[in-house]
Amino acid sequence: MGDNEYQEALKLGKKEYKACVSQGRFPYLPVLDDILSRENIQTEQNMGLMQIPLDFVVGTATKGRTYSFAANFMPILDADTEFACKWIALSDAQVNEGIRDPIVAYEYMNRYYVVEGNKRVSVLKYFKADSIVANVTRKIPKYSEDEDVKLYYEYMKFNQISGLNNIEFSKIGMVDKLLALMGSTAIWDADTRMEFNSLVNHFTKAYEFRGGRKLPIRVGDALTAFINVYGYNTVLGMSDDELSLNIVKCWNEFVMLTEKQSVGLVMDPLAAEERKGRNIFSYFMPSSAKKFTVAFLYPKSPDTSDWIYAHDLGRNYLEETFPDQMKTICVNDVTEERTEQVLNDVIRQGADIIFEVAPQMMKDSLKVAVDHPDVKILNCSLNTSHKYIRTYYARMYEAKFLSGMIAGALAENDRIAYIADYPIYGMIANINAFALGASFTNPRARIYLAWSTSENYDRERFLKDNNIQVVSDQDMITPRDPGRQFGLYECSEDGRKLNLVMPLWNWGVFYEKMIQSILAGSYQSEENSEGRALNYWWGMSAGVIDLICSKNVPTGVKRLVDHLKSDIKKGDIVPFYGEIRAQDGTLKNKKDKAMKPEAIMEMDWLTDNVIGEIPTMGELRAEARPVVQIKGVEEKMK
Repeated sequence: MGDNEYQEALKLGKKEYKACVSQGRFPYLPVLDDILSRENIQTEQNMGLMQIPLDFVVGTATKGRTYSFAANFMPILDADTEFACKWIALSDAQVNEGIRDPIVAYEYMNRYYVVEGNKRVSVLKYFKADSIVANVTRKIPKYSEDEDVKLYYEYMKFNQISGLNNIEFSKIGMVDKLLALMGSTAIWDADTRMEFNSLVNHFTKAYEFRGGRKLPIRVGDALTAFINVYGYNTVLGMSDDELSLNIVKCWNEFVMLTEKQSVGLVMDPLAAEERKGRNIFSYFMPSSAKKFTVAFLYPKSPDTSDWIYAHDLGRNYLEETFPDQMKTICVNDVTEERTEQVLNDVIRQGADIIFEVAPQMMKDSLKVAVDHPDVKILNCSLNTSHKYIRTYYARMYEAKFLSGMIAGALAENDRIAYIADYPIYGMIANINAFALGASFTNPRARIYLAWSTSENYDRERFLKDNNIQVVSDQDMITPRDPGRQFGLYECSEDGRKLNLVMPLWNWGVFYEKMIQSILAGSYQSEENSEGRALNYWWGMSAGVIDLICSKNVPTGVKRLVDHLKSDIKKGDIVPFYGEIRAQDGTLKNKKDKAMKPEAIMEMDWLTDNVIGEIPTMGELRAEARPVVQIKGVEEKMK
């Protein structure tokens, strides 16, 4: 019986050998000694006896037996050799009682190279076994910025916590994301390990059946994206049929992981409309039988939040602009726990387009977006890489740059306060643009940074301790708030606030142009052409950001600001231009160069004239943490 098996294995080996030769690839097993001669090994670790996946056993430790096997571990020596006799004996043993003796192997970069037991591996691979018992020694490379090495160090972390070695990741950060989604970074117990291992096996079969092997990502990446949509506990409870169906629904999330740049920025609403070349206003003619429903989801009410108040002004503007073509509905006090339910409710009410005005709604929206692909769901946040939900924001940093110029011109003692709220994407760009604007008119200006969401925040003490009169605070307030602590203001000696400038979020214009873009068909054309998750990031050129100066701003300063505002709208001036250095002196932007939008969006550093730091998660108040956990600046939020 073993003779026949060897003949079949020999055919597979010779076929692989010929294929490798014809493709210019090395036709034999890779040799670890050759690989390590070019690598810097930091240390070795005895892993002991363990079950290892046969798919990850790829080569031999030394050259001794490498020429006996093709690259797929199938034999290539003739059937009348001593090697063949031993292979046949092992084949018979596997059929009759199973191969039980462990092999000896080195593990390097999560691949195994056999020291002793090559024929056992060959036989078990022939019989399509999943794993083999091995006594393993791990060879650990010296840490470096090489992406493969960084991925391997993340894998070792996951392996230490989970005890599993049958799942891999090809994207930096996926291990931490998976562990966070599972809600545990402690060493797994036996039940958790068995539960997750079973999920991996079922998911892998369904994923590969649907064509997952064709995507240049690993199963670990796809599983993490899948869990991010449905939640870990829900995924655990899915049957094989449900897994298969939902994998199809989530396919675009997997495809997006294959993109080198997963987030595409749409910087100008006109670009999409002009590409389409259609009369967008035809969609709003009274003759249209279709009346669109646009839903707005608010985490608070307009009466209690200046942020929500500004968005509700935008919603009212839509109703006034298109009274016969659409209607709007809004839901206040949408907590994270209620997001999925509220989304399903407004969809049942006929919502065609949904605007979520807070990033914390993103997490529980994914499943709804996957289940309702015809409904357009947009979340007001920045730098989000999901195919089923797009994000939108405004380039407030353009207005902050101009506001900083005014502050620099008026700060007699060169000290200016900047009161920020959440350390999230976009906020750091606002702070840095303000600081650059201040240095534009006052090279001696220093920006003292405070965070209103931090545990120890006390505005009055902060201003007094630092002897500051000129302050950049929250952008606007609700009508019920009698205070004057918004925008840029100056504190007089008797405690009065003299308002100077107010940055303006013109959400009405934003929503009008966004609706026009969607109804004109540009939304769908962008999806087909970009192949990436899309973030809409419009600015002064689109009319969605502005700056209002009070009569308290000197005429000469106001004239300069108006001139520069016009240049920003035309694109002749950009705030992040020329040599820019971080607090530690690191060069972040070169002379005579404009910073790329992606670099502005992902800022996690402060300019060298800012005094203060980006807070860690532990320094924030409890109510601020859900927002920051989702959209916080990554380097400081870990």
